[in-house]
Amino acid sequence: MRSRNDNKNDIMKLTKKKIISLFLPGRGESIWTNIPVLALLAVNIIPLIGVVFLRWSAFYIVLLYWAENLAVGFYNILKMAFAKVSRPAEHLGKLFMIPFFTIHYGGFTAVHGFFVLAMFGKDGQGPPIGNETWPCFLVFVQMLFNIIRQIMMTIPPSVRLAVLSLFASHGISFVVNYLIKGEYTRTNPGKLMGQPYVRVFVMHITILGGGFLTMALGSPVALLLILVILKTAIDIKFHTLEHKKAKSN
Repeated sequence: MRSRNDNKNDIMKLTKKKIISLFLPGRGESIWTNIPVLALLAVNIIPLIGVVFLRWSAFYIVLLYWAENLAVGFYNILKMAFAKVSRPAEHLGKLFMIPFFTIHYGGFTAVHGFFVLAMFGKDGQGPPIGNETWPCFLVFVQMLFNIIRQIMMTIPPSVRLAVLSLFASHGISFVVNYLIKGEYTRTNPGKLMGQPYVRVFVMHITILGGGFLTMALGSPVALLLILVILKTAIDIKFHTLEHKKAKSN
């Protein structure tokens, strides 16, 4: 005959499994129990609120989505650092790959941000590089810092909060999918170096095209909402494909 303690232990085991399943959803489970996807959906609601209630223009929306490049690059650097290697000597390769990715992706993001400010900004000019440039390829990192500073001075506090929310959403995905689910054991720094570019390219071709259209029409709310919803759909698609591919490796 089962004792009361046995029943209590069974309940505790079931509760523990239920909590773990929130982070490690099994086959057939709904995305509504997937915390990273919920965080992604929640953070994409913020631009909707901004457009409807705070009168955000297409310029603010494009700047916000450009700032997401920073979150993607930041967490990709962490992924490269935490990626499991088969031999300790392979950690030495990270000492080259991580700085290379930082400069290359930083330059890519800086040039992208420069054109966003030049094409969508009020004065039609990107930020100056400065009186003294950093040596060699570090000039791209300097340019990125100047653009970040310019954008932070341009956007209102509500958009800055949205930028922080994007970092939080990507952080949740990094902890849950990459660390807890063990994706770091199924990849390597070489694969990670090129991973962000396809997503960023497709995402921002769509956003820049939509941004041009909405600004040309005076940033009507309906078109801005369509732009935000389209970006959210692409976001979810890439998120699902990325982690499905990571599971199959």
